[in-house]
This record gives sequence, structure tokens and C-alpha cells, in this order.
Amino acid sequence: MTYRIAATSGVAALAVIGLAAVTACSSSSSSTPSAATSTSGAASASASASGGASNPLSGGSGGSGSVVIGSANFPENEVLAEVYALALQKKGVKVTTKLNIGAREVYYPQVEKGAISIIPEYNGNLLAVEVDKTSNAKTTAQVNAALAAKLPSSLTVLNSAPAQDSDSVTVTAATAAKYHLKTIADLKPYASGMVLGGPPEWKTRSDGVPGLKANYGLTFKAFDPLDTSGPITLSALQSGKVQAADVFTTTPQIVTDKLVSLADPKFNFAAQNVIPLVYKPALTPTISSTLNAISAKLTTQALLQMDNAVITEKANYTTVAEGFLQSIGMG
Repeated sequence: MTYRIAATSGVAALAVIGLAAVTACSSSSSSTPSAATSTSGAASASASASGGASNPLSGGSGGSGSVVIGSANFPENEVLAEVYALALQKKGVKVTTKLNIGAREVYYPQVEKGAISIIPEYNGNLLAVEVDKTSNAKTTAQVNAALAAKLPSSLTVLNSAPAQDSDSVTVTAATAAKYHLKTIADLKPYASGMVLGGPPEWKTRSDGVPGLKANYGLTFKAFDPLDTSGPITLSALQSGKVQAADVFTTTPQIVTDKLVSLADPKFNFAAQNVIPLVYKPALTPTISSTLNAISAKLTTQALLQMDNAVITEKANYTTVAEGFLQSIGMG
């Protein structure tokens, strides 16, 4: 998988931020702070540090009966933090937001000691980068079980969402229709005539070319080293230079360019479900039930639509978060 939110991480939005503004899953990519700042809703009721503060972690550690919701420094994570903040405020929880903090190496210790109470995370990266670097867990259930067993005593995770921000083998709508492709396995009769594109490390990465061969029996005509789910990859896919490519599942071009991310039934890519990471002493029944209700309704498609809105359409983060909550009956 591609580490999305470590210091060396990229983001599903990484590709499009290069196109929209410039912006967690197993090799390395880079994460660029977004410039968006919420201007209404949670932002008016809480101290949001997104997009401007030199030290997003300074002050506001949260008093009795309050929580501090943080985010990593890319749009998808920020809009998820806004969703959490708005939903909890509607339930009467006093919320302060500290958005755009930085990479996992920066914010994880702050959650562990309670300076940040809640942050949207990705279960596979959280496990592999911070909690258990030796873990071989792949499925959502395996990753969540490993997290529950290995997290430090001050931390806990709530229910994971169906939404995943992960690597995927992606094709154009025309290619999917021509070969009737729905899953990676469907590529087997056609891979020998296709060029696969991806970051250079995919040539040897366990879930890149070797993994696709081992898990699905795919032998491609050639591998073309490109960027990490970025403009070069997307252009090569659209032009036909490559017929399949590694594209993160919440990259907005999946919507705008009508791309198709093929399902991965054999879990070549480890699960990367969105999951709330919580400082355990800050957890209350209201927080738990509210965030679990969000996770139950947060799909990859819904997350993709929010990413497209804030990154491509430059929509206000809080407005987008409010719209999502309304769509699931929590507005």
C-alpha cells in the first residue's frame, strides 16, 4: 500500500492537488499542506487552525467536557475532521479543531498524550506506520483486530467506515466496458497485452507488480514507471500510454474523468478504511455513538464526492461536511 499520511506520505488527493491546488496504502509518496480553511459551521464555533497558523498544536488542548479534533495536512483528512466536528457539535459536545497539523509523525504523538482528542485515520497505515510495522494484516477485520490488540493504552479506535482511501488498479471506462472488467481478476485474459503504470517502486513492491502476479496471476506486457497517482499517471491512462494504473480510490479524477477502480477481492492491497483514532480518556458514549453512526454511512463513493467538491470544485469544507451529514440524516 502507499503510505498516505506519514511524513513521506501521499494522499488520494495528491494527484489532483497538483491540478487543483497541490496536496494515508504501502510505499512512499509526499503530502503537501492544503490551503483550505473552514469559514462557517465548525470554524465559527471552534478555533480552527487550518491553512494559516504556524503551529496548529499551540493552545486549546481542551478542557473538561470538550474535545480537540485534529487533521493531517491534506484536504480529504481536513473535510473528515469537519464532518466529525460538526456532528459532535450538533450533539452538544464542545469542539475545538486543529486542522492541517502535518504528517502522522507530527500528530500521532499529540493524540497519544491527549493534546489532540480525535483524528480521522486510515486503519492500514495507522497499523503499519505507527502501531506494528511487522504486521501482515490485510483485511479490514484483520487490521482492526491488530489495532485493538496493539494500540498504546491511551488510545483506542472506533468503528471503521466502509470508505477506503487505498491503492487500486484503475482503468478508463472504455477499457472496463471493452473487456467487461469489474475486479482485478477480470484482467487475467488481457494483461499480457496491457501496459501497467504506477510509481517506480511498484515494479518490486509486494503489492505492486509481484503482488498482482502472485495474487491474481497477472503478467503485464510491460510496466511503465510514472508518478504516485499523480498527473503523469492520470494523463498516461487517459491517453492510452498505459491501460491500467495505480490510482488512489478517492482521487477526484475518478469522478471527473470517469475512471473505474477495479475491486480487489483477494486483498492485494491492505485495507485502508477511514477510522476515528481517539485519546481514550476523552471518549464518551455520545462521542462513540456519533462517530460510529458516521462511519456506518461513510462509503468510498461518498468520500470521493467530498474530495471532488473541496479539491476540484473548490467548495467550502464546512459546507461540504454539512451536506454529507444531511445526506445521512445527521444534519
